[in-house]
Amino acid sequence: MRKAKKATKKKAAPKRKVAKKKAAPKRKVAKRKAAPKKKAVKKIRCAAKTKAGKRCKRFTNGKAKFCSLHKKK
Repeated sequence: MRKAKKATKKKAAPKRKVAKKKAAPKRKVAKRKAAPKKKAVKKIRCAAKTKAGKRCKRFTNGKAKFCSLHKKK
């Protein structure tokens, strides 16, 4: 028969002191100029039909009827 091992408690490691970090000085932040707003482009769906007979899911550039994939060259 084997002898049962005695349960021994491990000693907890002593807590280390952590040095506090000094706060970094605040930097002056330069204000950025607002970018000029672009005109909103109309999102028009492509008028082409797929092989399954459904409408193409892509959008045009706002001027044309068809997306870049379905434009005829």
